[in-house]
Amino acid sequence: MESLTPHKRLECWKKSFAFVKEMYQITSQFPSSETFGLTSQIRRAAVSIPVNIAEGSARNTKKEFANFLHISLGSAAELDTLLLLAVDLNLLKKEKVDLLLDELSVISKLINGLIKSLRKSEQ
Repeated sequence: MESLTPHKRLECWKKSFAFVKEMYQITSQFPSSETFGLTSQIRRAAVSIPVNIAEGSARNTKKEFANFLHISLGSAAELDTLLLLAVDLNLLKKEKVDLLLDELSVISKLINGLIKSLRKSEQ
């Protein structure tokens, strides 16, 4: 069964999976008027990060895997913007978002490192 889940060994997947759970906890405190707005958008973007890492790791080529990792990076950038918007809308405190953005930066750096590693091993 382990061969079906190689992504679970990746640090970027582990950290992004934990980050999703944190996003769910945080957005559960948002007003119900945001359920189909910012709450949904933040959760969707957060979930997309580890899901694309997992899907990409199951692909046949390193190039395909790298493409899915780039999608994860796009979702991380989207999430960055959504969290900043949550501050501007007074849904989250700037100090909390600064910490979250630091975590997101670490995840993005890990993903970028994996992309570089995949490219290097293709040569």
